[in-house]
Amino acid sequence: MSEFVMSIGGDPVGPESTFGVINPSTGEVFAQAPECSKDQLDAAFTSAQSAFSSWRSDEDQRRKTLLAMADVLLASIDTLAPLLTTEQGKPLNDAGVEVFAAAIWCQYFANLETPPQVIQDDADALVHVVRRPLGVVAAITPWNFPLTLAFWKIAPALLAGNTVVIKPSPFTPLSTLKAVELLQEVLPAGVLNAVSGGDQLGAWMTNHPVPRKVSFTGSVETGKKVAQSAAPDLKRVTLELGGNDAAIILDDADPQWVAKGIFAGAFNNNGQVCSAIKRVYVPDEIYGEVVDALADFASSVKVGDGLDPTSKLGPINNAPQYERVKMLVADALSSGATAVTGGHAMDRPGYFFEPTILTGIAEGTRIVDEEQFGPALPVMSYSSVDDALERANATTFGLSGSVWSADPDRAAVVANQLECGTVWINTHLALAPNQPFGGCKWSGIGVENGPWGLSEFTEVQAVYRSRTDDGLNISTAGLVS
Repeated sequence: MSEFVMSIGGDPVGPESTFGVINPSTGEVFAQAPECSKDQLDAAFTSAQSAFSSWRSDEDQRRKTLLAMADVLLASIDTLAPLLTTEQGKPLNDAGVEVFAAAIWCQYFANLETPPQVIQDDADALVHVVRRPLGVVAAITPWNFPLTLAFWKIAPALLAGNTVVIKPSPFTPLSTLKAVELLQEVLPAGVLNAVSGGDQLGAWMTNHPVPRKVSFTGSVETGKKVAQSAAPDLKRVTLELGGNDAAIILDDADPQWVAKGIFAGAFNNNGQVCSAIKRVYVPDEIYGEVVDALADFASSVKVGDGLDPTSKLGPINNAPQYERVKMLVADALSSGATAVTGGHAMDRPGYFFEPTILTGIAEGTRIVDEEQFGPALPVMSYSSVDDALERANATTFGLSGSVWSADPDRAAVVANQLECGTVWINTHLALAPNQPFGGCKWSGIGVENGPWGLSEFTEVQAVYRSRTDDGLNISTAGLVS
């Protein structure tokens, strides 16, 4: 068992106390993680604050550092991926892809151009708009994609000139701690700090006087608490919260083809994706065929320990989520739903649940109305597209959704009516560093990725250079007729 440390001020910092990290494939503790104390958190924020002035001053160096970070991550896949699989549960190949994605995000932002915007250039004045860093960023990340979602925050925050203190989920702290430890070899001291601990640590971070920005990915309930904690100090916030993504299948879609895409979009990472398909609407005419095809995929997929190369789906990550999925499926079955396949926890150690397809279910059932975040998918029929749209939009969530059809133009007309931050046509979960990702309604505030996500880590500054002799030219444009 390796010893895991926090990174504070460029140095490895051992724990004053620890907490156990569970391997979800066994349900047993396999390692100890540091429990950050208040003094250690103060030290992390102090080091980030001290590093800020020099880090913000050299954009070329920031870009070179991000590229060096990408190189370190790529060289560390064989170290980080098995650790990620052991603490998170996902198959080893998927864990390797996650480390690779973290490097890609660093490379993307290292090369993202950020020119100032000139809004006036005449005899009176030169006026341009620039983006300035905020200061220290507190980043809090979830357990489903610990590394990918960490670097959705770290890469743009660092490019913008901020410094960062990151806290991973207590269910999956180790891969983030190890990654940040490895990255210290290419980072100036204090620019990127990593601490670990439970929910109390997150509350300390959002209430701390140093950070000027909190970037949080997690549940709606916790996101509301983060917003409340940040408000008295007017900290900027980005909140990427839950989703209840609807997929609408149109009547011209081939059942076998569409079922393959729907299954991939719903059961990726064992359904533990905020923007995964959470409910499906199928026209009456092809409902039975689609259900049968989905059931075939669900019953044939190999579920097992992520370190087993034959496993395609791993366990649910943690005991509370495992119990929630069991409860939601049991509630659906007791309300009259049918599990065409699955429907039960697997009889083995760890947090394994059978991939489940539910029919005979409708709105008003918890697994339809809430976010299940696990390997259980309700499939519902509809008689008209207007009916499907109304039902799909009748939710407090608004993260993403998709429409599936043999005619992409027809699908686009329907997709434009979905109330969500991202809508896909004939695919789902097509994410990239250059496209914005965020939600409306209760699914979040702000966006991540692309130049839009970069802007979330900045403040706007207008720079006005007078070109008149007395410098007193005050524009009255628009003030007088």
